[in-house]
Amino acid sequence: QVQLVESGGGLVQAGGSLRLSCAASGRTFRTYVMGWFRQAPGKEREFVADISWSGGRTSYADSVKGRFTISKDNAKNTVYLQMNSLKPEDTAVYYCAAKPPDRYEYDYWGQGTQVTVSS
Repeated sequence: QVQLVESGGGLVQAGGSLRLSCAASGRTFRTYVMGWFRQAPGKEREFVADISWSGGRTSYADSVKGRFTISKDNAKNTVYLQMNSLKPEDTAVYYCAAKPPDRYEYDYWGQGTQVTVSS
């Protein structure tokens, strides 16, 4: 069982930065793929970024590539999403998720944290 708790959301002006954190509990955290997703009002949830268990592989949605960075600290059981050059279209609830590396679907989800970017 893995439990995920996000933090770090808030209100920021366009061009600003935020860092989201996702604290995970559970012994299997270090073997899981960790991902960030977001859902804007009236839209479907979309993939933002993910990172392999070792941290050696990352992938990003085209819309955030070059602006967002995902990282993890296995010693702290925490995954981060550094968001720079934020745009109003980045406004959404951001969710942390986890899955075993051999699964396509994410099994575990956090409660989400709101990010609002003002123009």
